[in-house]
Amino acid sequence: CARGAGVWEWAGTEDGRREPDVVLACAGDVPTQEVLAAASLLRHHLPDLAVRVVNVVDLARLLPAEEHPHGMTDAEYDALFTPDKPVIFAYHGYPWLIHRLTYRRTGHHDLHVRGYKEIGTTTTPFDMLVRNDLDRYRLVMDVIDRVPGLAARAAAVRQAMDDVRTRHHAWIREHGTDLPEVAEWGWSG
Repeated sequence: CARGAGVWEWAGTEDGRREPDVVLACAGDVPTQEVLAAASLLRHHLPDLAVRVVNVVDLARLLPAEEHPHGMTDAEYDALFTPDKPVIFAYHGYPWLIHRLTYRRTGHHDLHVRGYKEIGTTTTPFDMLVRNDLDRYRLVMDVIDRVPGLAARAAAVRQAMDDVRTRHHAWIREHGTDLPEVAEWGWSG
C-alpha cells in the first residue's frame, strides 16, 4: 500500500522466467475481489497462462512523475504493467478516468478498463457487477479475447464463463440471491 501500486505475486501465476501474458489490474475493494476471483479461475482453467496481478491504491501513481509527485516514471510504469502486454483493469469508478490518467503511457492501446457504466437498479451485489461487465467471468472472457492466440485454444473456457453468466441471470430471478459459488467465494490460491 505504501507504494500506491504493486504486483501481488501471490495472486498471479507468472514465475519470473518469462514476461506475463496478461496483466490483471484493479483499484477498489469490489473490483479487487473480482480480479482475484478471475485470477483464480484462470489459474484453474488455463494453468499455462502467465498472469500478473497489479493492485493500485493510489490512482495518482498512474500519472507521469513529472505531472504529479506520486506519479511513476515511464520505466516504473512499464515494469509494472509491461510495455506490450494486454492489461485488463477493473475499477470501481468510470473507466474513462483510468484511460485519462494513462493515455500517454506505453501500451495504452492494450489497456482495457472495466468499470461503472450506470447500468442496474435494485438487485443483488453480484448482479450489479454482471450488468456493468465488471464480474470475474467477464474479466476472464476479456483475457481470452485480448491475449494473442488464446481465443482459439480457450474457446471452451470462454463459453463456460458465458454459461455461468447466463445461469446467474436465471438464478437471481428464481432465488433473488447471488449464485452460491459467488456469495461464498474466498481466495484459495
